[in-house]
Amino acid sequence: MAKIIHYRDKCIGCSVCFEMQPEIWRMSKKDGKATLLRATEKKSIYILPLSPSIEDLTKEVAKACPVKIIKIV
Repeated sequence: MAKIIHYRDKCIGCSVCFEMQPEIWRMSKKDGKATLLRATEKKSIYILPLSPSIEDLTKEVAKACPVKIIKIV
């Protein structure tokens, strides 16, 4: 199963991920960065198993990220 990897420390808070896919992203009121919902965190890297039903859209979100901190593996 594919996974979403989000390098949150490098997020610039542009909100494109949240705008494109609000069901799995939120913008933090605390620091203005994107948060990957229901992800597990390990050394400031957030990982979430990727459901096949949202894989295509998530790949588009990763491509749209201006700082390329969302990876699909």
